[in-house]
Amino acid sequence: MELSKETQDFLLNEALERFLRYVKVWTTSDENGETVPTTKNQFDLGKLLVEELKALNLEDIVHDEYGFVYAYLPPSKGFEKKTAIGLLAHLDTSDAVSGRDVKPVIHQNYDGSVIKFTQDKRLTLHFDDSPQLEDYIGLDIITSEGDTLLGADDKAGIAEIMAACAAWNKYHELNHGPITICFSPDEETGLGMTKVDEKRLPKICYTVDGGEMGQFEYECFDAWKATFTFKGLNVHPGVAKNKMINAIEIASR
Repeated sequence: MELSKETQDFLLNEALERFLRYVKVWTTSDENGETVPTTKNQFDLGKLLVEELKALNLEDIVHDEYGFVYAYLPPSKGFEKKTAIGLLAHLDTSDAVSGRDVKPVIHQNYDGSVIKFTQDKRLTLHFDDSPQLEDYIGLDIITSEGDTLLGADDKAGIAEIMAACAAWNKYHELNHGPITICFSPDEETGLGMTKVDEKRLPKICYTVDGGEMGQFEYECFDAWKATFTFKGLNVHPGVAKNKMINAIEIASR
């Protein structure tokens, strides 16, 4: 089904407005945390999304003790027997860079020049570092001011899902089967999905996180952390030739 120009514009505006709102909510997770969620502020975005989902007439909305937000979108009339799907995105952002007091900046009608950051003059963004930028000349680019991350991972995914929900609520001719929404905590730490309620999710789910327009990934490498220990051999320097070896040298091989 080809979307009308009106619907396309609606989706674009909804996704943009929601994204700019969501990135301002501090949801940094803690890599050293052991609870789920690892930070309480992830509940803040969850609470906001619950209210917005209610306004969009979704059903069976749950915000559980672990920070997960679940919601159900009933199928269109005549589509009750279509395959149920889930749409997933995560609430948290990486703790590698501050995610507090994010101020998004829209670089309108990007002309291909070097993008500079007002809060960190050392930072630049250009084709040399990000060759994919060339594909977006003439479009709007969103960055932070340079002293925080932006949080597009994965608040862009959340905004896209919420924009779709808004379109389904407004344009009833956009027929669909049963859809479950799930926003999860602590994707960045690898802990979040240890507490997911699988009974709430259909067998087929799609994670909206990263990738270029039109890309679909159906498998990936799955790992969280590995620990390696390298032991060298310490020998008195007077007799160490061809015997002593540094652990770092072993690791570098």
